Amino acid sequence: HNFNFDEKVSLINLEEPFFGDFKAQIELSKTHNQIILNTGFSVKAHFECDRCANNFEHEIDGSYKMVYFLGSKPTDNENKDENLIYLHPDADRIEIGNDLRDFALISVPMKKLCREDCKGLCMRCGKDLNEGDCDCDKSNNDARWLPLQELKNKINNN
Repeated sequence: HNFNFDEKVSLINLEEPFFGDFKAQIELSKTHNQIILNTGFSVKAHFECDRCANNFEHEIDGSYKMVYFLGSKPTDNENKDENLIYLHPDADRIEIGNDLRDFALISVPMKKLCREDCKGLCMRCGKDLNEGDCDCDKSNNDARWLPLQELKNKINNN
């Protein structure tokens, strides 16, 4: 079975920086004692670029797979697996909102960039280098970075 959702982010308790609607495409497969959900989703968010500090919108796309077992959770400690989700055999629905929320939150990129080739800000004058070069003297580099600059030059020359 295939299901498509297009709902407000507030429905799954997502707050700033998320906004608008989330979209989810769910493929449900059922066997005798388990249900498998393959889920793809997208959600929009407002971020501040980590390099140039400009605000931008980004669409986060992700996917995940969940397996639900029909039956009672084992009571003995040896057969417990905290990663399995058990549903009562008479269950008529699966709550996916919390899973969508959690996977959207962990899909936020560690480094938020307005674009892949963002040049950032000049460390001397603070000019946004995406808008053009600044007039700062580039020759007065911090000596601590010279070994790294030499390594970069070697790599670029090979």
